[in-house]
Order: sequence, then C-alpha cells, then structure tokens
Amino acid sequence: MAFIRPRNKTFSVIYKVPDQDGKIHQRSEGYGTRKEAEKRRKEVDYKESQGIFIAPKCMKVKELLEEYVKLYGHNAWGVSMYDGSVGLIKNYIMPTIGNIKLSEIDTHFMEKYYNELLEMPAVVSSRNPKGDKKITAATVGKIDKLLGSCFKQAVKWGMMEKNPTTDATVPKYKTEEREIWTADMLMKAIDACDNKWLKVAFHLAFTATLRIGELLGLTWDCVDISEEAIAHNRAYVIVNKEIERVSKEAIEQLNSKDIILVFPSQRKDNTTVRVLKTPKTESSVRKIYIPGAVARYLIDVKKEQDELIEALGDEYHNYNLILATTYGFPIGGSYLREKMQAVIEAEGLPDVVFHSLRHTSITYKLKLSGGDIKSVQGDSGHSQADMITEVYGHIIDEDRRKNAQLIEAAFYNKENRSPNMHDQGTENSANANTITIPEGMDADLLMKVLGNPEMASLLTSLAKTMKN
Repeated sequence: MAFIRPRNKTFSVIYKVPDQDGKIHQRSEGYGTRKEAEKRRKEVDYKESQGIFIAPKCMKVKELLEEYVKLYGHNAWGVSMYDGSVGLIKNYIMPTIGNIKLSEIDTHFMEKYYNELLEMPAVVSSRNPKGDKKITAATVGKIDKLLGSCFKQAVKWGMMEKNPTTDATVPKYKTEEREIWTADMLMKAIDACDNKWLKVAFHLAFTATLRIGELLGLTWDCVDISEEAIAHNRAYVIVNKEIERVSKEAIEQLNSKDIILVFPSQRKDNTTVRVLKTPKTESSVRKIYIPGAVARYLIDVKKEQDELIEALGDEYHNYNLILATTYGFPIGGSYLREKMQAVIEAEGLPDVVFHSLRHTSITYKLKLSGGDIKSVQGDSGHSQADMITEVYGHIIDEDRRKNAQLIEAAFYNKENRSPNMHDQGTENSANANTITIPEGMDADLLMKVLGNPEMASLLTSLAKTMKN
C-alpha cells in the first residue's frame, strides 16, 4: 500500500517495487500539493489491487522520454503542444542523447550538449527547405524547456536526484523584432484589397485583436451584430474556439482532447488534419466589442453567405463559420497569408506576417485608450500583461522622441515659447464643425479619440469599405 510523507513544502507518495532480482525497494514521487499526492496514492493503490501497477523504470534518456510523454504529456498537453514537443523529441533529442544513461547527465553535460546542438544541422522544413541551416539558439531554448520539464518529473519519480537543467547556462538568443503596419498602412491594404475574406480578416484581426486561428474559428453564433447591438455600441464577437492543423497521431494519442470537430481531409494519406478546438488558455476565451462599421460589414457578409447556402442546398457543408469557402469548409491560414502577400507586393507595403496585425491592433488601442493596459489585455487574451506592457513601452519611447521634436520647433525655433494646455493651434476654430456630445459620454475622451489622426484614417478606411 502506498502512503504520503510530507517533506518541507512538498508531499511524497511512497510505495514499494521489486527490482529485476526480486528485491524490494522503496520508491517515492514528489508532488507540490497534498491533493495531487492523494490522487497519485489512490491510483497506485488501485492499480496494485488489480495487479496492473507498473512503476516507472527508466535507465536511459529515451526510456525516460517515452515515460514522460505517456504519463505527463498525455495529461498536460493539448494537441498542438503534443505535436511541438514530440517533434523536438524525435528530431533533436532522441538522435543525440537518447541512449545516454540518466546517471551520466549533470549540469556540465547539459551545457556541453546545448553548445553541440548549435553546430548540428536543423531538420528539413518550410523554413529550412535545403537542410543547410544549423539548429538555432531559439530551438535550443525550446529543447531546454522541454528537458527541464522532463527531468523535473524524473526527480518526482525518484529516477534522478537533481534536475540537471536547473543551473545549466542556455545559449542566449534575441527575439527578432518584426515590423508592423501603422494605421495608414492598414488603411492602404484594406483599400487595395479585392478579396472578400482577406478584407474580413483585416477588419476582425485589427479591431478584435485576434490570432489567425481564433479568426478562422469564429462562428456566427458567437457574434452579436444586431441593429440593437450596433445602435447601443454593444456589437461583439466571442472567442471560444480556434482552428489549427494538427497531426492525426496527436489526436489519437490524446484521445481527441480539446477537439470539438475534425474537418474532412481532402487526401486520405495526409498525416495532419484541420480541427476546431478549444483555446489553450482560459484567458484566450473572451468577448470583444467591435465598431459598428465592422458589424455592418459582417451583416453584408452574412447575407451573401446565406444566399449561397440557399442556392447550394445540400452541397454546402454548413459549419456556421464566418470565414468559409464556397462549399462551407474553413478558409486556410495559408490562403489568407498568400492573399495578404499579394497586397503587400502590389502596394509596396512593409513585408509583415499576418500575426503582426495583432501587434498593430494592440499598439493602436493603447494609443486610443491613453495607455489602458488592462482593457487592451482583455481584448488580446494575454494571460499576463507583460506583452502589452512591452508594446506600451515602445509607444512611450515614440512619444518621448516626438516631445524632443516639439521642443526643437517650439523653443529653439521660436515657434511657441508659451504653449497652453489643450492648445490645438486652430486659428479658425470658430468656423469648425460642431458635434453633439451624447449624454453620459466623456467629452474630453471623445475629443481625444476624434482628434487622433490614426483614428481619422481608420474611420475613413471603414467608410470607404462600407460604400464598396
């Protein structure tokens, strides 16, 4: 029978197992909470009573990894995480240190191993079609994170005394800063776009701060674009699922965990399929309010789609997707990227990836809100505010540089040595158009938004889109 022994702030599940010679040895597994330990104790007792309990027995890294994937990965990972982790294991870890004994691995071994990886060729992929590139420091960082988790479990299972990655120095890598579009650039792209689905994607990715998988997975039952909602500025989309391409192996091994729907594959020999799945984190599930102009654009899209469904009848495979092909199947991410690249080349726009639209959205919303990090975080679905804060820091830097330019013009060029608060410098303000401020509206905030040149560009773009 297994029992629990408290150790400092952890709890060990203790049980006895025989070795190869029949000798009985005591084995322990450590857990962070008593609840986790109690769950494992009951599992051990039950399996022992049924005669099916097998204690983890690993002598080499490959044996540990197999046990780690089976006992830990199947419970903790989603299908996308499974594909990424198993890919690292198969491509880089197993071929290099799979046959190494656990007893031979220490901090020095890991540091040497990480540096040796940097001299090895990376696997052939879309990013390395010729196979002539070496493993990057970023990939080594992912391997370190995976092995760190694996060895942590090994310590819990009593297979290792210490996690050798804890104090190991990992090769440094710098995250490459991607260029993003300004609001003017986005407006130019929207105006030039003649593809309906790309235009929908532009509007929703920007105004709702969506990831491409979230965008592709939007369904009509998760939007409110009613006239009442638009009239009261309550039009919204709800993000509660996403579309991704994952391996059939991951779906099978994880028993379709997190999978809502598997879309039909065009080829039976494909090893991957497109799935509709739940988001990976709770913070990713969110309601995002959208501008009335975008809501009205979606009304037109819905009307056109309904007419198509009626015309095609049973030939239309209705998954209720907003972005759907002529016959109802999901639009592919590669399709949107291809159409976006065509717009980039035709208009001479900066070569950005689709995901950069999220960054553009975050930047723009931070500027409009005066740096309201919490509200922007709610729209973006980030579990932590770190990303939002990083973007905000860039914006502050921009404003600080603008301040230096203003001082140059106002003070040193003698254009305005006595500036006034809220001085807009409009000599013809008496002739300016007036607007009525709705009751309950913050007048200062409204004027700030309307006075923002980027907001003016966006509204102009949306107005043009509605006309078309």
